[in-house]
Amino acid sequence: MDKNYQTYFRYLLTFGMASAALSCSNTRFLKEGQMLYTGAEVKIENDTLPKKEKKDLQSALEANLTPKPNSSFLGLRPKLYFYNIAKEPKKEKGFNYWLKYKIGEKPVLLGDVDREFNKDIIVNYSENKGYFNAQATYDTISKNRKAKVIYTVKPGARYLISEVKFQKDSSLVNQEIRNTSERTLLKKGNPFDLDVIKSERERIDNRLKERGFYYFHPDNIIVQADSTVSKNHKVELNVKLKDNTPDISTEQFSIDKVIVFPNYNIQDVKDGKYNVPMNADSLEKYRHKDIYVIDPEHKFKPKIFDRALYFKTGDLYNRTNHNLTLNRLISLGIFKFVKNEFIVSDSLQHKFDTYYLLTPRQLQSLRLETLGRTNSANYAGSEVNLNWTHRNFFRGAEQFKASVYGAFDFQIGGPENAKNIFRTGATAQLSIPRIVAPFRFNSSSAFVPRTNISLGYEFQNRTEYYSLNTFTGSFGYVWKENARKEHDLKILDITYVSPANITPLYEEKAAKNDAMRRVVEKQLIFGPIYSYTYTNTMLPKSNTFYYKGTLDLAGNLTGLLTGANVKKDKEKSIFGVPFSQFAKIENDFRFYHKFSEKTSLATRAIAGIAYPYGNSEHIPFSRQFFSGGSNSVRAFRARTLGPGSFDPRTIEEGYYFDQSGDVKLELNAEYRANLYKFLNVAVFADAGNVWLINEDTARPGAKFSKDFLSEIAVGAGVGLRLDFSILILRLDLAMPLRVPYYEKGDRWAFDRINFGDSSWRKDNLILNIAIGYPF
Repeated sequence: MDKNYQTYFRYLLTFGMASAALSCSNTRFLKEGQMLYTGAEVKIENDTLPKKEKKDLQSALEANLTPKPNSSFLGLRPKLYFYNIAKEPKKEKGFNYWLKYKIGEKPVLLGDVDREFNKDIIVNYSENKGYFNAQATYDTISKNRKAKVIYTVKPGARYLISEVKFQKDSSLVNQEIRNTSERTLLKKGNPFDLDVIKSERERIDNRLKERGFYYFHPDNIIVQADSTVSKNHKVELNVKLKDNTPDISTEQFSIDKVIVFPNYNIQDVKDGKYNVPMNADSLEKYRHKDIYVIDPEHKFKPKIFDRALYFKTGDLYNRTNHNLTLNRLISLGIFKFVKNEFIVSDSLQHKFDTYYLLTPRQLQSLRLETLGRTNSANYAGSEVNLNWTHRNFFRGAEQFKASVYGAFDFQIGGPENAKNIFRTGATAQLSIPRIVAPFRFNSSSAFVPRTNISLGYEFQNRTEYYSLNTFTGSFGYVWKENARKEHDLKILDITYVSPANITPLYEEKAAKNDAMRRVVEKQLIFGPIYSYTYTNTMLPKSNTFYYKGTLDLAGNLTGLLTGANVKKDKEKSIFGVPFSQFAKIENDFRFYHKFSEKTSLATRAIAGIAYPYGNSEHIPFSRQFFSGGSNSVRAFRARTLGPGSFDPRTIEEGYYFDQSGDVKLELNAEYRANLYKFLNVAVFADAGNVWLINEDTARPGAKFSKDFLSEIAVGAGVGLRLDFSILILRLDLAMPLRVPYYEKGDRWAFDRINFGDSSWRKDNLILNIAIGYPF
């Protein structure tokens, strides 16, 4: 026999013996007379059913059987084995308790199986799917103290819908029901299916709710099935209103008064401060246009509710406006609880008052945050933030946020001349819950559009090199079409950078390097920025995705009007500072696949380009792309990868540990699994790089070219994620598999991997410590 076959045979024999031993070891723990239940099988006896229909029915029936047997893997039941070998714990904690009840699995015995009940389940399910003549039997097969149950089903022919009739009479509710019949889910020729009938009742209810029938319920509809009026296994369906339907369910209701309690709390109700319903005479003093705002302390401007409430006096009730109003009130961000009640005010005219009971959040908060940081760029540090928030700044649900902060990062490894960094600054943002513009902006979205105004200042000091004063400001809008689509348009975003305290040491280094010189030049960047986000990751689906596209246009209109062209010596300045002119686009696409509740695959692709023209030859450093670090290619330290095949080891200057580019490509993939409660693990691979648009003589190989694929860096690693609900602590250990600055043709690094070499480990094993997932 060939050696390979002998080896293969030995492996199979060993695995088979281990499986048999483990399997037998589980049954030896059983008591006298007990049998381990190994599962059930459903056999369909019907020669006329199509193969797919028979398979679907079999799978559905097996999924409804209870209980499920102990979980198995390749024929083994390791969880049951752990349960059996673990001693009974004395307390609900400790290793034995964890092994037996958290990792282990209690044995499922044949005595736990109610076979008659399962037989009834099979018959009932079959009948609900149109197999009206279904019959079932069962048989138990046992061997070596193990047992399985085989259920045999004779479903008979499946009944098809021959006709669907909707009740005809002159009542308003039945007329509305008939008006929905064109979109009925019950189709002639389709199989009878109870689940479809339930969905049809829900469909009718949803439609009636849009037409004012607030008190209608799906249970008011009955669908009668008659199999006697037709032969050949056909059934006629009659959709009608139940005879015992309450009168109030059959009436259309319209809005009478709209009453808002913006400062509602349950204690005030107990104290008798608020009464629902309110007396009509006491309401008039709170009237604002067509609504009543019960706010004696005048904490809120009534016009907030003009924009948030969709119901007006005289409107016919509909569920869409009902839900839109509730969602908009919540999205104002000022109310902790939002409750809605409808109280009949005129039973003859079928009117009800609409009450909105709103419990506000704490209007002001002051929070101090202290953060410690260790990152993959050889820096450790700390940051202190003092944040003040006011959620009703001008009594119109305007949110004002102000913060002051200070931070420092000091070198803990790497090159000796990577200097320490100190930062301090302040920011302020005002968010107004409407579009502030000379034009009218109408939105039927469930989300309130916002106008955002922000100002900021930061002082940064890189010791022994330079200081930077950065001033920022923006004005723009954020609005959502729905829960999946968001638009963010900054009409104007301004950044002004002014250097200071440039040391002779840095000036000496910058004189030899244009990129370093540009860091300490005054910068003026202004223009619009637009981003569009689409995501369905909040949906309970196996496959979800996320996309964000950003367009940044700086100085374009100004450059056009002034005729700026730096290549023709026509550089233009504003207050003595040349303004930047460029166009930048970035795309971030993510795809998530859920294998199970505990395992998933996450992938991401990033593609971006920034192109300078007109008044600029280069993209400002702050708007360039970077690669490497805990949220990028994790096998390379933060901002040290690229550009292109340029070797950053050839440059000593500390600045050059922040490598940047005008083009970025990146791919990431990560398999995630939950081990135990808060403990999660991951296996990941990253690939990417950045490049320059223009040639840079100080950084050979940095320009984007047709050889860009050969300059893609690749890394892989494993990660540990501690999910504490309030935060996720992430530790990712990565190593490079492909290094773009190695000699061409020799960039794959598999042959250089040497875990036993401490020098290799120091240079190649990169530990990333971060908060939250990378994507």
